[in-house]
Amino acid sequence: MTASVDLGPGAATRPANETFGYKRAQRAEARRAFLLAVPLLVFLTLTFILPIVSLLWRSVDNPELRAAMPSLVIALGEWDGRDLPGLPVFDAFAKDIANAQGGGGLAQVGRRLNYYEPGFRSLLLKTARNLPAAPQGDWRSTIVQIDKRWGETETWRLMQRAAWSTTPDYLLAAIDRKTDANGEIVPVAPDQRVYIAALLRTLWISTVVTALCLVLGYPVAYLLANLPAPQANLMMIFVIVPFWTSLLVRTTAWYVLLQPNGVVNSLLMSIGLTAEPVPLVFNRLGVLIGLTHILLPFMILANYAVMKGISPVYYRAALSLGAHPVEAFRRVYVPQTLPGIGAGVFLVFVLALGYYITPALLGGGGDEMISQLIAIQMEKQLNWGLAGALSAYLVIITIAIYVAFSQLMGVDRLKMG
Repeated sequence: MTASVDLGPGAATRPANETFGYKRAQRAEARRAFLLAVPLLVFLTLTFILPIVSLLWRSVDNPELRAAMPSLVIALGEWDGRDLPGLPVFDAFAKDIANAQGGGGLAQVGRRLNYYEPGFRSLLLKTARNLPAAPQGDWRSTIVQIDKRWGETETWRLMQRAAWSTTPDYLLAAIDRKTDANGEIVPVAPDQRVYIAALLRTLWISTVVTALCLVLGYPVAYLLANLPAPQANLMMIFVIVPFWTSLLVRTTAWYVLLQPNGVVNSLLMSIGLTAEPVPLVFNRLGVLIGLTHILLPFMILANYAVMKGISPVYYRAALSLGAHPVEAFRRVYVPQTLPGIGAGVFLVFVLALGYYITPALLGGGGDEMISQLIAIQMEKQLNWGLAGALSAYLVIITIAIYVAFSQLMGVDRLKMG
């Protein structure tokens, strides 16, 4: 028979009180951590997330006609689109044209409608210049007298399309498609098909650059991870130094080196490999050389970070059990580096997708990547909607690649069998 010990009246509640206090301390610590991260979250939202969302929204936004001609938008909403619009549409059109002449809204509407039919901007400005203060009879006959195109139903159907709050036109144009008069999606003319080829070219260049970086970077990362510390630290300096140099400076250096009379061609001719200068710049080869040089450190560092943590015990055990060094390296060491390979491949590929300066300086006329076309639409064509659509497809491709890599390089697939 054992004796019982009385621990006091508060013994039963003490563990519960301690658990409650621990959870309260955890919640307080989580709140402090969140408050510390709030400035960073606000900064990222204002400088990164909102600009991207704004650009992507422009790929479907259709504000020009709605902002400059609100009365016409309402009137067109009641038109069935079959026959020529009635008098209320022409009355609203005349009223809005008169009100829009003072600012730049009419020119923006014209530029927007030019995407549907070249010359629409000139038609609007001509109508605005010749529109009288009062109609001669009614506004429909007066406007049709200014230009007979206003008497065509198709002209007003285009106006009605421009009156929608959102539009698929930019997204279709970014894949060389458009909507015809019957509302069906059809390919654009062969001489206008630019963007699908640019997307495929961008994917191909990014794939080749990623493969080159992996082939060149994996041995360097292995060497860095297995050299003694003094030698490894010295080599690591050469890997990191490019990050201290401007991207534009590095690209310009290749621009000089790869010239027909540059250092590379002079060396090739001096040792007898070529009799005349080889075209190394202003073509696809120049883009591949420049991008590979710029993105190679990312591949090296991603693999080095994983290789440094791999224990040599498994490799030595395979050798002690009779495996050939090459076979032991392939079947024991390489599978352990798959996380680094996956991270490096994904990082380099995604960075290559959006590079602009290097292809612009080293590439030729047929080597434009999608980033260059986005810049052209924003800076020269002022077509932010098409730029947003191209950016949207680039984001979609990046997300698809991320999902594919997550499935292909998942944790279960990285385990050694």
